[in-house]
Amino acid sequence: MTRHLIFDGPFNFRDLGGYPGAGERAVRRGLLYRSDSLGKLATRADLERFRALGIGTVIDLRYPWEIARRGRIPELEGVAYHNLSIEHRPYDQAEIDPDVDPWRYLADRFAEVAADGVAEIRQVLELIAAADRPVVFHCASGKDRTGLIAALVLTLLGVSEDDIAADFALTELVTARLVADWHAANPGRALRWPSFGRAPEQVIRLTLADLAAAHGSVRAYVTGALGIDEELIGRLHARLLSA
Repeated sequence: MTRHLIFDGPFNFRDLGGYPGAGERAVRRGLLYRSDSLGKLATRADLERFRALGIGTVIDLRYPWEIARRGRIPELEGVAYHNLSIEHRPYDQAEIDPDVDPWRYLADRFAEVAADGVAEIRQVLELIAAADRPVVFHCASGKDRTGLIAALVLTLLGVSEDDIAADFALTELVTARLVADWHAANPGRALRWPSFGRAPEQVIRLTLADLAAAHGSVRAYVTGALGIDEELIGRLHARLLSA
């Protein structure tokens, strides 16, 4: 099944529905999406495609300076926009040392996001659980910050680690476009890290293992560090899992 939705601007826009979840229930399609920057929704055709999805909540995970530089989704009637930046220790993936283990390096950065962004991550989960219309969350590439949120939500919905890892790795289908975007935004600059734009399963598997090692389980991280209660998890199940 093709999960990527086709737009002129965004190229990593995907439906998180269809995965088997808790109690032999599947994640419902058309309710929760993940994406790269929606500031790329610039054409009339893109906006019409977006409106057709019925999305009522947009969660932008980027820094305010990223939004100022690259833009945000246009204001649309009936669409609530929330900027919840969950990354607090900037790093430049283009400058990752080719001699280090890049997947361990990225997993360590994900761990920092999970530790530093607890307030914002909790708000993201609360917004998803409270929404009465479809939701999309995104960062710049729809890969790292977006990938962490997707992994947490799918874990809470009872989706297997194998499916979570496979979903994360779907970004590999657009790696070439991520690299092209970087070169377009950074003319004359050398791309030092040869694996820029990649999203192999190993990164999110390491991240989930690290959370489990630090907190006892990924769910325990959510209920402990994030302070999410079972009632909210129940609302996620009721809203996002099939009957």
